[in-house]
Amino acid sequence: MDCKKDSNSKNCTCTYEPCARKGVCCDCVAYHRASGELPGCYFTPEAERTYDRSIANFIRTTKRN
Repeated sequence: MDCKKDSNSKNCTCTYEPCARKGVCCDCVAYHRASGELPGCYFTPEAERTYDRSIANFIRTTKRN
């Protein structure tokens, strides 16, 4: 399977610019999963900019009232 890095990068919402995995979604997901985290694209824009990729932060920031 070919990686669609160019098209993925255009739609990637991660603001961490020095990231070597930007646009390589399978590597990004594997990296964050191994760290007990979620990728930045799972978060709201405001929560993503905090760089807190924890599952607890995801739940806290996406919780519906």
